[in-house]
Amino acid sequence: MGLFDKKYCDVCGEKIGVLGNRKLEDGNLCKDCAKKLSPFFSERKSSTVDEIKQQLKYREENENLLRNFRPNVTIGDVRIDTNAGTFIVCKSSDFRKFNPDLISFSQVTDVNTDISEDRDEIYYKDEQGNNRSYDPPRYEYKYSFFISIYVNSPWFSEIKFELTDFNSRPDSRYTDLYREYERQAYDLTNILTGRGLGGMNNGYGNYNGNAYTMPQNGNMGFGAAFGAAQYNMPQNMNQGGFSSQNMNQGGYTPQNVQNMNQGGYTPQNVQNMNQGGYAPQNVQNMNQGGEINAAGGVWYCPNCGAENTSGFCQNCGTKKP
Repeated sequence: MGLFDKKYCDVCGEKIGVLGNRKLEDGNLCKDCAKKLSPFFSERKSSTVDEIKQQLKYREENENLLRNFRPNVTIGDVRIDTNAGTFIVCKSSDFRKFNPDLISFSQVTDVNTDISEDRDEIYYKDEQGNNRSYDPPRYEYKYSFFISIYVNSPWFSEIKFELTDFNSRPDSRYTDLYREYERQAYDLTNILTGRGLGGMNNGYGNYNGNAYTMPQNGNMGFGAAFGAAQYNMPQNMNQGGFSSQNMNQGGYTPQNVQNMNQGGYTPQNVQNMNQGGYAPQNVQNMNQGGEINAAGGVWYCPNCGAENTSGFCQNCGTKKP
């Protein structure tokens, strides 16, 4: 058979145009049939014609099932029907147009969150207009949250997507935006693995129709949802959570350590702070909301490069070295 001989799709029988062939293990597939496959399917080249036919049959059944799908929770690209115990992953609100795979909670075997830090050095211009490093170096940061949902399916085993918005990734671990994405990842993990089904308003967020409201109390053991290897939480922070009295009022906000009892990261007893991971040497004004000042004048944060005069970085909360 020559290179430019006519080829026909072994699934639908239609003629395959130039550059339109998608090779299978034992045949050919046209681009139109290939578009109907699951977007999470990546084993096409090693699949047989019969396996592709089986998947396309499944995809037709999936399209019919989506007609009764009624999502009442949306977290990032994930749309969830908590009543039916099913979900899809699709960016578009007009999701039926794309026939996303309808997955049952019972198919989920695990959910992992990976937080990626992107660090770029900040330079200044010298008299000749050349870039020069600050001493010590200064950096700007961007954080991306990636979710991996592992499922039991004959066609794919993992769905991976970015939870963060590409255009508004958090620039610090100590911002409300960073905390918001942490809460979203936490709620998503608990819902899809079944831990959030017992009470939707018990630390898993509030769901009214399609609205998603962040939980106001973080005393739910945040670190456990992500696994110790990926997300290590302080051992003594009200038993594992980001336990501020109201996380929507500033959660974990130690920028100037101002008003610790109102701004988040709120242990009940200051005397145990050294056991909780946030261990300032001087906590005499902590309960009064005062800023902890340190002698020594101006210093630059080794984490983000910001200029500071207090005992903690006003940009990212890092303790003065």
